[in-house]
Amino acid sequence: MHTSFPERFAERRELLGLAADGSRSVLQIEEHWFHKGHVILKVTGFDSISDAERLTGIELQILEDERAQLEAGTAYISDLEGCSVTDQNGLIGTVAEVRFGAGEAPLLVIRRGEQEFLVPYAKAFLKTADLAKRRIEMELPEGLLELQGPLSEDERRRQKLEADETRKAGERRRGHK
Repeated sequence: MHTSFPERFAERRELLGLAADGSRSVLQIEEHWFHKGHVILKVTGFDSISDAERLTGIELQILEDERAQLEAGTAYISDLEGCSVTDQNGLIGTVAEVRFGAGEAPLLVIRRGEQEFLVPYAKAFLKTADLAKRRIEMELPEGLLELQGPLSEDERRRQKLEADETRKAGERRRGHK
């Protein structure tokens, strides 16, 4: 669970659960505690580990008007998803999701057609964010997006030649043993 406000579970007793199939349920929180840097929630009606496993994959949500006020430069995931993202060269695409765990800053998964770009949502790259207008403007290091783009025909040929040479060298080494 991603939350910057674990202490709010002391007062919040009801959460919404969004399942992968789109169905929603209301979950009553009986108690919460902290364990190894995570918040553990005891949900009414889920009294064993096997009961709790039924909650696997459920996205916990709160109503928008119950959200805590954020400090400048931070945003809720739901406010980022769907935003158009531009940089100094124009439109990159639209935020499809936000991923955590790849570093200090969350990664914006930005899609434009079939292309997908991973861009850190970091202060160093953020120029402006007008979440009400669903727009994010970034100043990205030169070449960051090109590293993630599709290979040119020359790059594909070069990679194939390198792979063939590596394979042949391996076969020669095995033949000499």
